[in-house]
Amino acid sequence: MDINTLQKWYNTYKEHSLYGRYINLNHINPLLELLSSKIESQEIGLSENNAPIHLLKLGKGSKKLLFWSQMHGNESTTTKAIFDLLNLLTDLSNDVTKEVLKKCTLYIIPILSPDGAKAYTRLNYNQVDLNRDAQQKTQKESILFNNLVHHVQPDFAFNLHGQRTIFSAGETNYPATMSFLSPASDSERSITPDRKIAMEIIVQMNKVLQKVIPNQVGRYDDSFNLNCLGDTLAYHNIPTILFEAGHYPNDYDREITREHVFYSLVTSIHYISTTHITGKDYENYFLIPENEKCFYDVIIRDVILKGKNVDIAVQYTEKLNENKVEFTPIVAKIGNLQKFYGHKEIIGEKRAIHNENVTVEIVPEGELLKFYLNSELFLIESIKS
Repeated sequence: MDINTLQKWYNTYKEHSLYGRYINLNHINPLLELLSSKIESQEIGLSENNAPIHLLKLGKGSKKLLFWSQMHGNESTTTKAIFDLLNLLTDLSNDVTKEVLKKCTLYIIPILSPDGAKAYTRLNYNQVDLNRDAQQKTQKESILFNNLVHHVQPDFAFNLHGQRTIFSAGETNYPATMSFLSPASDSERSITPDRKIAMEIIVQMNKVLQKVIPNQVGRYDDSFNLNCLGDTLAYHNIPTILFEAGHYPNDYDREITREHVFYSLVTSIHYISTTHITGKDYENYFLIPENEKCFYDVIIRDVILKGKNVDIAVQYTEKLNENKVEFTPIVAKIGNLQKFYGHKEIIGEKRAIHNENVTVEIVPEGELLKFYLNSELFLIESIKS
């Protein structure tokens, strides 16, 4: 798709009531109420803590697409982008909307783990990772989702997630702002016809994203685990696309990344609606570099600590506090970090480093907000979203 058109649409259809990292049912309920007059909306079940799980349905086409977001409650970027997309798909004057709704039927779960979203955690109310419960189905959310898959029999599945700031697109200093995966369907990671279909769609999304975030698209690890939802769907021969919304420089609210998720969603559904996808154009999928873990949030380079010349890596930890997500800088590693990159880097020039409070040592797992390099004071800001 034309990138200028996508940028125009994003500015037009962005849902401004959703912002930042903390998104839960309280944020989307007013939007669900507004959408209920335009599309089918129903409560399809309850979470382990009896919070409603909603399903949105729109379109009348034969191609069935299933989307779910916030299976992990602290991965909210794709949920914001889903509502941006819904604003586009409820504008019946838009030609792409007409085409998509004519050829496709979309089924969308905006938040699969409402308890996890409320607590801002990867786990559900019972401290279970729903993305490791696809086989045992011990949780209400897992049973509900399994029943929905059997009812819908989707032709395409979109597994929408977020990933940490540590990921790079290959062994480079480019962050993996967006990553994709066509999950494996067996332990041999066979390139099956259904995987090729998903790969072809990913290739189309990557073509668009390279125009706006060149070198910042990664390919997620395809190790097979049948307990994961995406792998289970692939095992059942459903072309599945994993989204991992990652970090863009200085975008801890994930608002810039959100825009790239929107571009990817629109590109993929437009391609599905206008193309008979066979998987023959899958090979460029393997040109997308595999994700590596080459980043820390901050690296303080070339400093003297306890008489040794070292680099110090700092990583933000995320914690919910009074309905805000707080990012606190924590020392992650001390040593030679020449093979790593910082989203922010401070050059020490062999100056001695010590904490602002000289009685507090700089050690792994300790907070590091303010420190001195010789006599110069530096601040690593905590962030709220």
